[in-house]
Amino acid sequence: MKWKLRTKTLPLDNPVWMGIVNITPDSFSDGGQFFNTSAAVSRALQLIEDGAGIIDLGGESTRPGSDGIATDEELRRIVPVLRQLQKEQPDIPISVDTTKAAVAEHVLEWGADIINDVSGLSDPDMLSVLRKTGAGYCLMHTRGVPKTMQIEPLYEDVVSEVFTFLKNRRAMMIESDIVPESIAVDPGLGFGKTSDHNWQLVEGIARFHCLAAPILVGHSRKRFITEKFADREAGTRLVSRQLRAHGVHVLRVHEVRDDSDVK
Repeated sequence: MKWKLRTKTLPLDNPVWMGIVNITPDSFSDGGQFFNTSAAVSRALQLIEDGAGIIDLGGESTRPGSDGIATDEELRRIVPVLRQLQKEQPDIPISVDTTKAAVAEHVLEWGADIINDVSGLSDPDMLSVLRKTGAGYCLMHTRGVPKTMQIEPLYEDVVSEVFTFLKNRRAMMIESDIVPESIAVDPGLGFGKTSDHNWQLVEGIARFHCLAAPILVGHSRKRFITEKFADREAGTRLVSRQLRAHGVHVLRVHEVRDDSDVK
């Protein structure tokens, strides 16, 4: 399995760690810690040293209940960090976590290789940006928007419904001339799902191999883990190990750590 990015092709024979750098004042677990360029760059470089194969930059919080921000503000937060990382670590693919096509277009011009879109392609202009740039794209399942997504989410069969959404949306992208190998899929843990729904998706993650696409999962420090484990990092590492055992290709985490010694 390989993931075709804007300027690179990323081998996925072994799981790849995607290190999270939130350049925000209000993200759910680390808001404000890296809310300036030097702190964010230092954090990214540390994650790379620890073994991250991708860095994911986010300028807008998508925690439950959060409000959106303007395009200009999102770019103001992201671009200086992106430019500095391009200078210091040009071989490491940089992903930008955004739902806006206007943001995607600018950050891809500045050197990003991946767009990580938690909205599942809500912006109709995103397809044209992807066609023009050939960027890697992470297609995520969600319901609603961060402000309201956790208000009584209901599913009859969450694994089947999320699978069908990703299958159909991916097929639509391919019909719109997006290169199939550029599309990764993400079940969207914590986005419009209860804790039970999240655990069902973790346990049923192997189903998503039927899509013949890279599977990316962002589980790190999320509420369904902290509700079950007193130590959120140890809990995250346990879930990482379970996901790796079931063939997940990319694990999006706040801390890149070996999970082999966790019980």
